[in-house]
Amino acid sequence: MGAASTVSVPSAASTTDSRMAPGGPGYRRMSLALFLAGVATFALLYSTQALLPLISGDFGVTASAASWTVSAATGALALFVLPMSALSERFGRRTVMTASLGIAVTVGLLVPFAPSVGALIALRAVQGAALAGLPASATAYLAEEVRPKALITAIGLFVAGNSVGGMSGRVITGWVAQEWGWRVAVGAIGVVAVACAVAFRLLLPAPKHFKAGSLRPRVLARTVRTHLSNPLLRRLYAIGALFMTVFGAVYTVIGYRLTDAPFSLPQGIIGSIFLVYLVGTVSASTAGKLVGRLGRRGSLYLAGGTTTAGLLLSLADSLVLVLLGLVLITAGFFAGHAVASSSVSHTAKQGRAQASALYQSAYYVGSSAGSTLGAVAFHAGGWGGTVAFGLLAVVGVVGITVVGSHAARVQARRGLVAAH
Repeated sequence: MGAASTVSVPSAASTTDSRMAPGGPGYRRMSLALFLAGVATFALLYSTQALLPLISGDFGVTASAASWTVSAATGALALFVLPMSALSERFGRRTVMTASLGIAVTVGLLVPFAPSVGALIALRAVQGAALAGLPASATAYLAEEVRPKALITAIGLFVAGNSVGGMSGRVITGWVAQEWGWRVAVGAIGVVAVACAVAFRLLLPAPKHFKAGSLRPRVLARTVRTHLSNPLLRRLYAIGALFMTVFGAVYTVIGYRLTDAPFSLPQGIIGSIFLVYLVGTVSASTAGKLVGRLGRRGSLYLAGGTTTAGLLLSLADSLVLVLLGLVLITAGFFAGHAVASSSVSHTAKQGRAQASALYQSAYYVGSSAGSTLGAVAFHAGGWGGTVAFGLLAVVGVVGITVVGSHAARVQARRGLVAAH
């Protein structure tokens, strides 16, 4: 008995030691690689958003029509993210992410030559479909290769890359477009994305914990049904969609508002407004600490409240207050998104790529809806109409979180009864 007690027996906990963790081998390379992938994804996906007034003027179309250059990309991503996640289950996360970025950056170099708004929208749709392989594959890669305690932080860094990509893409396009036009601006973003894609492929460590799955439609359908039958996952999908609805509406329309009186800002300054995305970088990367202090639902309440405060502040005719409002909207959105997306990866024990893909699909459906309906609301009621639309979406976030809190209390009471 004494000798047996000294034998080291592998445990379930010890099997996780080979996963990456902060300070461990490969973690920095992985973090930088996925950060750059996030930069490229958001820079490409929203490359036309800050340029919508110029695109409207060049092609002689309305804001609603020009907004489809954003909605087509995000809508195609939402449509293709689930099939792409199935490919990542079969062929590997890194392979699918590399192929997705490669196709997307190639299309990005063609976008500046679009001869009409219809052709531009079509190219953007192809680009969005290509990018669909990135979001679900990235979160699934992290869930498999990173230790559970570091997962929220790792996903937060990926989301932070999204915020940097969204910010840099809009800032670069704003100033470049002011001097040389929107076509040169989107071309510059394409070149930046190429550099990010090459660095991503060179830096990302090969997966060690990936196990190939099946491409059979029945298996995929069964996995999707399992995820959609989970009430918590359904709530997280809805929360992600609603947060992105607010964000898509605000940042699609804000350029039109700032070019009008009383602000009448030039394109370069409007592009620089997107520097507030740096706030999103901070709020997303600190989401893990936020959840540790407030819990998931507490963090979502805080994110919703912050977004609401920002929407209300943005109604002012003071540029300083509008900027402060954008800061709060951005901080609330990225915190809420990081919490919801990491919770999906934590909740799904099997078929993580499909669980993440469903979240990303809902998220980008929200982006498409926000971009289009936010522009419609702007035409109908000005900036106040867009803010009212955003507030309605935030009410949905808070309501769903309240339902989740009630469900958690009911489950806890049942657990106590069962224990006794």
